[in-house]
Amino acid sequence: MSSITFDSGASGIAYQLGQNNKNLQRSLQRLSTMKKINSGADDPGGLAVSMKLGVSIRRTDAALTQVTATSSFLETQDGVLNIANSILLRMAELAQKSGGTTDTTSQALYQVEFSNLQQQVDGLLAETFNGISLFRNAGSTTVNTNTTLSTTISLAGQTMGISQSDLGAVTRIAGTSGGYSVSSQSNALSAATNISTAQQNLAQLRAINGSERNRINFASDLLTVNKENLEAANSRIVDLDYAAEMVNYSRYSFIQDTNMALLSQANARYEKILKLLE
Repeated sequence: MSSITFDSGASGIAYQLGQNNKNLQRSLQRLSTMKKINSGADDPGGLAVSMKLGVSIRRTDAALTQVTATSSFLETQDGVLNIANSILLRMAELAQKSGGTTDTTSQALYQVEFSNLQQQVDGLLAETFNGISLFRNAGSTTVNTNTTLSTTISLAGQTMGISQSDLGAVTRIAGTSGGYSVSSQSNALSAATNISTAQQNLAQLRAINGSERNRINFASDLLTVNKENLEAANSRIVDLDYAAEMVNYSRYSFIQDTNMALLSQANARYEKILKLLE
């Protein structure tokens, strides 16, 4: 005899259907975001580690941006120093020509160009990068190697010094303040000697610039590698294994269809009994 009573089987199917629906919705969310951790409930420990890694990635990226800007500063500085070298070479050439067997008329013409080049050397001191002076004048004809600027690599906790080159050690010799000329043979010979000293100072400045650029480049390489490794570590925690999740989604979909069919059959049983009572 059939009777209408509490059906534990149907209730169990309904419960399993509800649980499976939660799993199905979670799987759909993961597939839509391509992340296996979308909330703290998914993996509390994994989320905490991922957040720490995220902070480290942002800090590394900010440090990398700072180092890149520093490298650009040094590259711009070296470009100006290279121009200064070209100017000094031309000045040395004029001094050599005027110091030879040259008449006074030619020496006067050489002096015109020499004076213009002295002014050009002085003008290099005013060059800037993003509003920051590339050079300084320490007030001596000897290069001052003290660092006046620095950039901090926060990830490694190190302070890397970069220099505002003491171009004043060059301009005070080869610029207008040096007081040299090529208007006569004796003046030209004196100018040639002093320009040689200015070239030595300039070579020292370029060597300092090159050493700082090398260190900055190595720091940039280190930060780039660290960032890639941190991103890979974070990816292993939060990024979704698409193939595995598609398998889970298919399984949850199949279970849902099965439970719906079973629940429908359980409900159909009561409908038959109710028809007998009509």
